[in-house]
Amino acid sequence: MLKHPAPLRRQQLRQAALRVATAGVTAFYSVYRLHPALWRFTARHYQPSFERFARINAWMICQQAYLDVPAYRQYQNETGFRFRWWRLGAYTPTSKKEYVDRFPEPSRCWNGEIVTVGTVVDESSGSSGRPYNWMRSKRELATVHKNVAGYITLLFGSRKLFCINAFSMGAWATGTNTGLAMSKVAMVKNTGPDIDKIVDTLRHFGPGYTYLVSAYPPFLKHLRDRLDAEGFDWDAFDLNGFVGGEALTEGLRDYIEQRFSRVYSGYGASDLTIGMAGESDLSVWLRRSLVANPALRSLVLGDGEERTPMIFQYNPLETYLETTDAGELLVTLNSTAIMSPKVRYNIGDEASIVTFPEMQGYVSQFPRLALAFERAFAIQRMKLPFVLLFGRKDSTISYMGANIYPLDVENGLYLGNPYAYAIESFKLSLLDIGDLEQRPVIHLQLRADAELDERAVAELRERSAAGVLAHLASVSRDIAQSLAEDPTASDVRIEVHEHGTGVFAGGSSKIKNVYLVDADDRGAVVQPARTGPRSGGPEAGPGGGAVD
Repeated sequence: MLKHPAPLRRQQLRQAALRVATAGVTAFYSVYRLHPALWRFTARHYQPSFERFARINAWMICQQAYLDVPAYRQYQNETGFRFRWWRLGAYTPTSKKEYVDRFPEPSRCWNGEIVTVGTVVDESSGSSGRPYNWMRSKRELATVHKNVAGYITLLFGSRKLFCINAFSMGAWATGTNTGLAMSKVAMVKNTGPDIDKIVDTLRHFGPGYTYLVSAYPPFLKHLRDRLDAEGFDWDAFDLNGFVGGEALTEGLRDYIEQRFSRVYSGYGASDLTIGMAGESDLSVWLRRSLVANPALRSLVLGDGEERTPMIFQYNPLETYLETTDAGELLVTLNSTAIMSPKVRYNIGDEASIVTFPEMQGYVSQFPRLALAFERAFAIQRMKLPFVLLFGRKDSTISYMGANIYPLDVENGLYLGNPYAYAIESFKLSLLDIGDLEQRPVIHLQLRADAELDERAVAELRERSAAGVLAHLASVSRDIAQSLAEDPTASDVRIEVHEHGTGVFAGGSSKIKNVYLVDADDRGAVVQPARTGPRSGGPEAGPGGGAVD
């Protein structure tokens, strides 16, 4: 049945008004990106009342995507969508598996069209090993670069800033974009993770610059150790670090900052964008204080929470964040400049959101901590809300900027392994090997009836490690690149356990296999593997007082 002309006209007018309003909001947002100083002003004067505006804008982006993005409209119709004014929750969340994997690239773009001129394609590998291609338009990249530039100048200033970009140009797709973003406010050299090139660069250009080395956390440690070994004149240079790709522990931060002036971590994702959130002196202080002060920890995280999340600040006007009832993070990129809209996208991370006033209220219950809070806040003065990130919920662990998935581990374990029959199950974890470095560990549980002597167990370890590395390198370009760039990336440990012992003690009451080692697994000697490429896991670190 055809719609009556009057309701149809009202619908058309509503849609036209929505498109104009959404475009107007996007244009308004672009004003504070015109210069890093405006970006810093906005971050420092953000008000809680902006949250409602940001949510309305997220709703507007979702509704416009429903009207103008074919795949999104089909996806929402399949899940029983009904239009509701200002009801963001009316739109079913999207994800890589349920949305990206199902629909081709053009149908996920505005009007079903890919804008080719100026578009850059990033690539990352998922659990299947099939490369994922993430398109970023010229407008989108310009937005990303300006946001990162504003944040970096807030942390490090812009006077004679020299960025040495040591992120992989191949293993992590956002490495190139980091260099481009930094070039807006700094001189940049894209060395990749090549310590010799970085040492040569420092020698050639010498002191007089504010150096910023962007890299994976372990790489900064290797760089610090190499420069120490060469008798580097630390007092003459101002070296700083900006890290991503995997968790940064407070112990590693302290170690690096014995030589580097400051080290901060950022939060992003190849399937969304870089620079969704970032650390500040206040967020670092808060993270350390949660470890040092059990009462504050209980207020912020709840009773019984043993994990310590990484803490970032983010701008809801740019990136609107929500959490599901299960604590999973939903991300909406609040801009029509995103060629393939990312709306209510479930990134697979476990997180919680705390507003700035809420966090301030928690800390104000402890007068000594309240003073330290103000001292830490006074450094960057960002009034942005906090995202507390616990890590991935998809059974992966992150190592050298690459994800290790249980499915690929399983395939590798059975690759030409004469002792594969003896394996009952496996779990993954990260092992602290000392000297502030970690290595992935694969725990193998033998079958109850398996009888292997010492020689057979040793061969099982050797064959399992070789098979897993070979399979990971064959299915994941990210991991293959990491192995080529850094020989230590091949150091995968295999621990063999008799049935029902070690991390497998007590059996499992769950229907599905549990692939990650829990913090309270008996016999475990490793850090729980709860981290992903964009988050942090449990650790202990000093608390109290502002950093630096």
